[in-house]
Amino acid sequence: MTDSNIGFDLGRILGILGDVPVQAALAPDATPTFVVGREHLSKVFELLRYEAGFETATFVTGVDHHPATPRFEVCWQFLSLAFNERVRLSTRIEADDAVVPTSTHLWPGNAFSERECYDMFGIRFEGHEDLRRLLMPEEYGHHPLRKDFPHHGIEPDRLYREWDARRRAEPADAN
Repeated sequence: MTDSNIGFDLGRILGILGDVPVQAALAPDATPTFVVGREHLSKVFELLRYEAGFETATFVTGVDHHPATPRFEVCWQFLSLAFNERVRLSTRIEADDAVVPTSTHLWPGNAFSERECYDMFGIRFEGHEDLRRLLMPEEYGHHPLRKDFPHHGIEPDRLYREWDARRRAEPADAN
């Protein structure tokens, strides 16, 4: 185990998760990882936040396993300062229904990570209050971290110049 997980009590977490079907494993970096179905994510988020003491979310990201199915994996990592523990949560979803619940109501700092995941992979976070592209222009028709991203035939410079011209032409927000 890594230094941050010395003395990690897997039984404590599994006890808190109770009857939620989870698959527990150690990631290659020795971080305890819980694989759950998408339908259980909201409940697991709340249990990790309020019952298990994971007050800090350290990342949200996606993985494209194309051509495998389910295609996408969404991963969250949480930190408990009180217990000096890290855990990772993971779920797999199909490309044609790439939607998971947001975690921003419990960890507001996840807002930008979820937006980045949406922007780069096209994974939607249901309930996110401001889910829009973070790095690419809104009208950009691709998700650059997908394995089927077209590396030839798109004109990112032209798209950027058009977007920048529209952005500069818009009146400044008075707020």
